[in-house]
Amino acid sequence: MKIWQRTWDAFVRRTGPAAGERGDRGDVPGWVLVTLMTAGLVAVLWFVAEDALRGLFVEAVNGVSPRSGG
Repeated sequence: MKIWQRTWDAFVRRTGPAAGERGDRGDVPGWVLVTLMTAGLVAVLWFVAEDALRGLFVEAVNGVSPRSGG
């Protein structure tokens, strides 16, 4: 019986109260900003280095199977 009580206590501690009861549940606008900035950075890098990335990919594919690259 004691193991069930410890398991339940650990579960309650891990899940915590509902989102509306605590103020430190996370910063949604911050995560949205991080996601958008990451997507923007990837887009800029892809735009700048598209030819180099394409050549790198084709070279890697040709290194694995010479007849599968373009």
